[in-house]
Amino acid sequence: MRNTRTLSVTLPPDMLKRAQSIAKRESRTMSELIREALRHYERRSWWDDINAYGRSKADRQGIGEQDVNRLVHELRASKRPAKK
Repeated sequence: MRNTRTLSVTLPPDMLKRAQSIAKRESRTMSELIREALRHYERRSWWDDINAYGRSKADRQGIGEQDVNRLVHELRASKRPAKK
């Protein structure tokens, strides 16, 4: 039983040339290159979603970019064991 399926993709000629050049330079097949591109896209999309969630939460709490360092230091200080 096959674990892969064939997919036909169309690319503009200049994009195809660049993809073929990358695949050749990295000693990959076009399939490997496209799979890696999809994995990269999925990771970036996941991080974009996480960042949007964080920005939304920060906006609701009135936290701006200028507040981040101070808040991180405050949180870390509150987690440290008391000095004897």
